[in-house]
Amino acid sequence: MSDIIKTENLSFSYPPDEGKEPVLALNDIDLSIGQGSFIAVLGHNGSGKSTLAKHMNAVLLPGGGKVWVDGMDTLDESLLLEIRRRVGMVFQNPDNQIVANVVEEDVAFGPENMGVPSEEIQRRVTAALKAVGMEEFILHAPHHLSGGQKQRVAIAGVIAMEPACIVLDESTAMLDPLGRREVLDTVKQLNREKGITVVLITHHIDEAILADRVVVMDSGMVVMDGAPGEILVQVEELRKIGLAAPHTVELLYGLRQDGFDVPLDALGIQECADAIVGSLKS
Repeated sequence: MSDIIKTENLSFSYPPDEGKEPVLALNDIDLSIGQGSFIAVLGHNGSGKSTLAKHMNAVLLPGGGKVWVDGMDTLDESLLLEIRRRVGMVFQNPDNQIVANVVEEDVAFGPENMGVPSEEIQRRVTAALKAVGMEEFILHAPHHLSGGQKQRVAIAGVIAMEPACIVLDESTAMLDPLGRREVLDTVKQLNREKGITVVLITHHIDEAILADRVVVMDSGMVVMDGAPGEILVQVEELRKIGLAAPHTVELLYGLRQDGFDVPLDALGIQECADAIVGSLKS
């Protein structure tokens, strides 16, 4: 599997307040993200996860080290447009991403600015809205939609630019549980059916269960990296850096403490329930 995003010794500091030292947000990060993968990046507020996300399509540029997008150096200004075509960003507040009064026009905005021909734009808009399950809202006003629906329109706008990778930077943080589920189901489907690489930046650790790989950040560094079944069961290690394990794992961990023979890696709700029932029967 080839890498769509690769960082090498990546460091970044935000400008300091007057009279203070620079704040090191990223510290010597080496990370490779394979094309077609689904990665969840976890961490508490201030861990560096959103700063890392903004380096993935050159919203921010390295203070030290390198970032490559599909082999392109983000420090090369001549490649900036092509880099942002390859990696689309979906941010936290969907209202900040709506630029038109009609869903169709909003989704078309990106391709239009890329100079895509009109007929091709229409094809992309239709396909993108279908991909996120919003085709019936094509002529609706975005401000009349729910939070989850707005975020799905924002994702459609990114899809219409036909990126190889979508980075969701805390894109579910402002949504209710239904809206969160709508967005997560959408990006999982895009990853599975269209092969789009997904990087999900989140502090909701339960969302990471859907990913193929989990990266955990703390103090600007990658401190854990592996499959969900390897990372999310490390209850005590996660607690040390201010994170709780998924609800299912916390429940199973508590039962283990009470002497029940249950596996910690039954991450899904149904898997967890089956594991508990199996333990009671044995």
